[in-house]
Amino acid sequence: MITVAVVDDQDLVRAGFVLLLRSSGGVEVVGEARDGLEAITLCRRTAPDVVLMDVRMPHLDGLAATRTILADPACTRTRVLVLTTFDDDDLVLEALRSGASGFLLKETRPDQLLEAIEVVAGGEALLHPRVTRRLIERFASLPVRRTPAYDDGLTDREREVLLAVSQGLSNQEIAARLYLGYGTVKTHVSHLLGKLDCRDRAQLVMYAYESGLAVPGR
Repeated sequence: MITVAVVDDQDLVRAGFVLLLRSSGGVEVVGEARDGLEAITLCRRTAPDVVLMDVRMPHLDGLAATRTILADPACTRTRVLVLTTFDDDDLVLEALRSGASGFLLKETRPDQLLEAIEVVAGGEALLHPRVTRRLIERFASLPVRRTPAYDDGLTDREREVLLAVSQGLSNQEIAARLYLGYGTVKTHVSHLLGKLDCRDRAQLVMYAYESGLAVPGR
């Protein structure tokens, strides 16, 4: 069973999520919270596998709550899945930097939400296609570095794998492209996470673009 905490300031929305999750059969809802402060208290007490986190909430917003929860030693295995709206581009970028592992629009279908919870609980990152497109547009508007920042201790092979991750390829697809074994790719990704102090693949993508290794449109 995947344990989930649901955080949203709208009672009706929160109740809908809880009802959906409890009827799915594979998820246990360990609690609900109406704002970021309640979310922090709830996660410290229950250490859920996944937190469904709203962004705009009273008292403490979802981004500040995400940073606090993911920095708490009691929540080392907790992943945050942010529920956002189409106009939250700046908040999505900040949430990536805060360590969130996934982003879904509130228009997402119930089956997609359940699948996303499974993906994030398994340690992968997940971005809604429309959110991904907006992020790429945002990266494309940034000044392009002439030379990437290669003072990070990565090997040439690790940079190849990082570039492939930034293009949204799965481990299986990276293995096929680079003619590597699947296990070898997993090892490289694990090393990248450790060397670059990234929590998951979403943060690896951020690093690749912000360091200049990945260039939008190329």
